[in-house]
Amino acid sequence: MRYSQTPKGSGLRSLASGIGRACATGLLWVVLQPNWALAQRPVGGQGGAARPVSVDVAMAQAGSLSADFRYTGTTQPLRQATLRTRTEGLLLELSVDVGDPVTQGQVLGQLDPTLLQAALIQAQAQLASQESQVAQAQAQLSSARTQVEQARVNWMQQQADAERLGQLASEGAVSAQQAEQARTAANTAEQALRSAEEQVRTQEQAVIAAQRQVEAQGSLVAQAQERLSYTQLLAPLSGVVLARQADPGTFLNSGADVLTVADFSQVRVEFLLSELELGRVQPGQAIQVELDAFPGQRFSGQITRISPAADPQARLVPIEVVIPNPSGRIGSGLLARVQLSLAEDQPVIVPESAIQQHQGSPVVFGVERQGESVRVIARPVQLGERRDGQVEVLSGLEVGDPFVVRSSAPLQDGQEVQLSVISEMQGS
Repeated sequence: MRYSQTPKGSGLRSLASGIGRACATGLLWVVLQPNWALAQRPVGGQGGAARPVSVDVAMAQAGSLSADFRYTGTTQPLRQATLRTRTEGLLLELSVDVGDPVTQGQVLGQLDPTLLQAALIQAQAQLASQESQVAQAQAQLSSARTQVEQARVNWMQQQADAERLGQLASEGAVSAQQAEQARTAANTAEQALRSAEEQVRTQEQAVIAAQRQVEAQGSLVAQAQERLSYTQLLAPLSGVVLARQADPGTFLNSGADVLTVADFSQVRVEFLLSELELGRVQPGQAIQVELDAFPGQRFSGQITRISPAADPQARLVPIEVVIPNPSGRIGSGLLARVQLSLAEDQPVIVPESAIQQHQGSPVVFGVERQGESVRVIARPVQLGERRDGQVEVLSGLEVGDPFVVRSSAPLQDGQEVQLSVISEMQGS
């Protein structure tokens, strides 16, 4: 068997020649530098112009880097009131139990009214007596006024007789003694008139005093009637009975708990929010709430109250959410999972790969079409939080703006580029 021999060095020259041809055609460059292939591969044969850098383009979207804003709380009725006794007595009747619906003002129970009824009757009898005294005083006042009128008439008559007899005595028709007796009678009649008038004033004071006693006794009667009304136990608000603390046959002191009534037309949920996230919420903001008691359902609510005081240790602020509950399905004490709706004022979120440094400042390369070509424009941006490979752009890029996510080579402001097949701007 014969072997052909190749001159020494000819193999290396053939390999170099092959590599050269491969480089000329771009094949070897693709193998060694796959990420730069589209940007550096020449067009056509040897000596062709380099193609533009390939870029992936996306449209700017708003979002949040914060963790999922979920908090837990417990459902509570919108309003809750405890029915307490306002007087002491034996509980004779209680017509409702836990879960029963009630209406505000509805009679729910009855205390023994016997003692208070007796007190009311006594007060009313005393009032009648006082009113009788007023009537007597008014009758005496009327008689005293009549006596005044009679005394006035008598005084006027005696005064006229004294003047007449005095004139006759000066003429010598009657004696001086008769004239003097007439003047004395007139003075006596005047004193009787003044005494009768004083009696009228005294009697008027007696009438006023009796009337005031009647008014005072009337207040006592009203108080007795009010205390008697306390023996009826009325619903403090409309809702359902949440708890029952007493049973018929129990003697209750004033202020004893009887029933707890809750209004479930709306439900409150209170949760604690970090002070660092307080700026994300405001009264009236929409809230989504999930209840473990109703899996797969979401309930819409609103923030109704933001506490002005945070816990000084944990730095947590109580937030109150109200959920409509017209059917009354949602009860008290259920575990609630609150999710904040943060659709407003969210920053633009971009991958960290989109942030480049240009003249010492962070930029995002925007994309613009100029006729048939596509160029990138360096846009200075203000950055916010970074998390999990994403970064907030607070200014410099708006929602809907196209921007470069990544490129096959470093970019320069105004540089012509080529859109990759996965670019969102492709074909636009």
